[in-house]
Amino acid sequence: MTLEYQILAAVGLDLMLGDPRWLPHPVRFIGRLALGLETPMRRLIRHPKIAGIATVFLVVGTAGFTAWGLIQLAGLIHPPAGNIISVVLIYTTIAAHDLARHSLAVFRPLVSGQLPEARSRLSMIVGRDTARLETPEITRATVESVAESTVDGVTAPLFFACVGGPVAAMAYRAINTLDSTFGYKTDRYLHFGWASARLDDAANFIPARMTAPLMAAAAGLLCMRPVQALRIWLRDGRNHSSPNAGLAEAAMAGALGVQLGGVNYYEGEPLAKPTIGDPTIPLSPRHILQANLLMFTTAGLFLAAGVAARIGVVHLFSMWGHGL
Repeated sequence: MTLEYQILAAVGLDLMLGDPRWLPHPVRFIGRLALGLETPMRRLIRHPKIAGIATVFLVVGTAGFTAWGLIQLAGLIHPPAGNIISVVLIYTTIAAHDLARHSLAVFRPLVSGQLPEARSRLSMIVGRDTARLETPEITRATVESVAESTVDGVTAPLFFACVGGPVAAMAYRAINTLDSTFGYKTDRYLHFGWASARLDDAANFIPARMTAPLMAAAAGLLCMRPVQALRIWLRDGRNHSSPNAGLAEAAMAGALGVQLGGVNYYEGEPLAKPTIGDPTIPLSPRHILQANLLMFTTAGLFLAAGVAARIGVVHLFSMWGHGL
């Protein structure tokens, strides 16, 4: 089975199954490994930044080597088994199904007027305070979560799967998990988590810049606002503390005709962030559905572009080989 078919099969599995709680997920093991290494690495290496760099190398290297080893071992048992393991590994790095599931878990109580339940569900996917949020702010937080996660949960894993197969996809997932674990500007992780945060920024640099224009194209297919998506992406894409997250968020804000960003509360303290987009349309729960539709369509375009690029490159190398 070629890598292109493996990626398509993996995407199909994610759309059908998502992340079943009974299935051991590599991300959980990666997270436990990272946390388990923190204390011994801090003791072994006194400089926190160097200790963090060493931890990154160990975690990413272990994840990539384990993925490679599983594929090789399965292939030795039976060639199709190696293909199956490759598909499963790529599948575990993609989170489109779960991204939609978590956002819809906010949407359902929100439209039925159950604000406490909607706030509770929202608190599971965002870091801001949610206890006092009203419907527009709950909607904004959910749409922002879908937009940001479109890159690190969907298009970036697809990008690395297309470039380097399941090993590269798993290495990316390890990088993303390290950022989620250590990439905080707190006293504890400001230096130790520096490498995790910077490597995550680097890994998402290209996928984020591919995702935003493809999201504008998806907006055109969905009869939304493709021109505005492009305009807001170029104008407001840098209105975010992350060099990558704001790009997809800006494209989505433009496509939906809404304004994202603004003031959030963290542990009771307000934090004013730059706004992204224009308030052409007041935020309402239906924008959560539109955000998910935009996310899935963008993922489809990204997948088609990635697979087509791989086929084209393979064909070119084949022609070059025959020419020799």
